[in-house]
Amino acid sequence: MEDKQHKRVPVVLCFGGHDPSGGAGVQADIEALAAGNCHAAPVITALTVQDSGQVYRFTAVDAALLREQVTRLVADFKPAAIKVGMLGSLDALAVVVEVARQYPLLPLVVDPVLAAGSGGPLGEQGMAAHLLEKLIPLATLVTPNTEELSAITGEKATDLAAQKLLATGCKAVLVTGTHAPSEDVTNMLYRTDRPPLAQDWPRLPHSYHGSGCTLASAVAAGLARGSDLEAAVIEAQAYTWNSLQHGEQLGSGQWIPRRVRS
Repeated sequence: MEDKQHKRVPVVLCFGGHDPSGGAGVQADIEALAAGNCHAAPVITALTVQDSGQVYRFTAVDAALLREQVTRLVADFKPAAIKVGMLGSLDALAVVVEVARQYPLLPLVVDPVLAAGSGGPLGEQGMAAHLLEKLIPLATLVTPNTEELSAITGEKATDLAAQKLLATGCKAVLVTGTHAPSEDVTNMLYRTDRPPLAQDWPRLPHSYHGSGCTLASAVAAGLARGSDLEAAVIEAQAYTWNSLQHGEQLGSGQWIPRRVRS
């Protein structure tokens, strides 16, 4: 007989690319969500050729296949949150927008992946503009680094750029400071109804593969479990920093986070 006291593990519907190195993409989502006591239902938007140092090319998955997967998954699992990473194509973005509009009460965390850490593009031309116009307005939280924020908004000043995202209708923006030339990493949480919340983290000595995926998925896990946004963001940052601190250089490129349950 089923234990009536058993609490159902929340399911998070994830959209992201497949990274065969295991550092980023859907594997990062799966590991971070599992560590956050959630189950990942991953929909792979693109297949990539990459290692721990570089992305060489990618192929987007057919949008009709994505749509069919989502239909089956949502009917079966009834997700508690949605997490979006690399989309690869504008058609995939359109599928995610359809899902977000169909389920507006589900928390939606968008990690706006536009380029690999090595600099190569990870989406079709016009992806930044379409994210800004179509998907970001539906988001509970957007988690850009400073370079992604500038590319999406056209603004160099972080405060102005974050306000531009909030003006679209998204509820919150978490700007990560990993690319800023500062001694510590400062992440800034922007919301429309309160002052920005800054959190500082000691800058670690290496370059990491999949840090953004880890952070966004950890926030999605918190929201899926029922945490409020601020608590989910604070917990996710601590989890991500710990994962990076315990990372390893498994190949010859970037270090791979160690995404275990804290």
